[in-house]
Amino acid sequence: MSRARSHALSRRGLFTACGTLGLAGLVSACGGSSSESGANAGSWTFTDDRGETVETEGTPSDIVAFIGTAAVLKDYGIECVGVFGPTTTEGGEADVQAGEVDVDSVEVLGNAWGEFSVEDYAALEPDVLISSMYEEDTLWYVPEESADEILAIAPSIGLDVVNASLPESLERHAELAEALGADLDSDKATEAKSRFDDAVEVLREAVAENDIKVLACSGDPDLFYASNPEMSADLRYFQELGVDFVVPDNLDDGDFFESLSWENADKYDADILFLDNRSSALQPEDLESKPTWNELPAVEADQVVPWVSEPRFSYAGCAPLLEDLAEAIRNARKLT
Repeated sequence: MSRARSHALSRRGLFTACGTLGLAGLVSACGGSSSESGANAGSWTFTDDRGETVETEGTPSDIVAFIGTAAVLKDYGIECVGVFGPTTTEGGEADVQAGEVDVDSVEVLGNAWGEFSVEDYAALEPDVLISSMYEEDTLWYVPEESADEILAIAPSIGLDVVNASLPESLERHAELAEALGADLDSDKATEAKSRFDDAVEVLREAVAENDIKVLACSGDPDLFYASNPEMSADLRYFQELGVDFVVPDNLDDGDFFESLSWENADKYDADILFLDNRSSALQPEDLESKPTWNELPAVEADQVVPWVSEPRFSYAGCAPLLEDLAEAIRNARKLT
């Protein structure tokens, strides 16, 4: 089994356990675009992180995207006509991954892993489909069993979000947004970038002031997952800024995490638990029935912090993540 395939299976395994069935480094050199203003003016091209070049007869306007990618584009003023992936909760509210997307005004083609209405997608007459890639050359949340049919309807763009540090992913998504017509020099865009840059320094200062050990983790009814910071663009960057993350020493195939039985959830000492906040993962109130969870020092000290494990790769989406982590580290007590 190839290394890339092992990564795919292990990450999907985590999402399966969490209830949803859940690349190489970012290749900026592969990216590029050209377009004229106006949705129908001239030709438009963009080369994605698979090395595939999309060419359309004008800047795409009828865009369908993975909900997390749609949220990024929304931050840059680019609207999507359709989305797929976790968009609404069981109560009908916007999922955490939806960001600022108006979930009531966009066509939701599928709300969970394996859901994707090919008929509704075709009816939208999309110009392009865009998604993240957590596994090599595979578009996130595009079902494998219907991928050929889906990808025959319109060109597709994939952006890698694994094995790259956060700034690279942010720059790549900004590049795509600009190609689609976003003004990166607008007040909104420049203010978001400035806030992100300020948040970087705030996090640096927090980790310099307080020696705190952080464990990024996720939970399901059967297993506790200790995440590997090297495999997430956000965690990798936070680590570069000085955050002291637990690095699991017995990683599962694919290196994304170490899965532990709940009896062994206390294997690693941590002052803060950075807990996966997706709707597919169990949240603190769901974990109260686990005796070992309640006995973890960080839980007893009320030092459990939400981790946006699939971030919105925009400066507006990521600045609050750095700010919140900095505040948690600054206020945490040393427990280990």
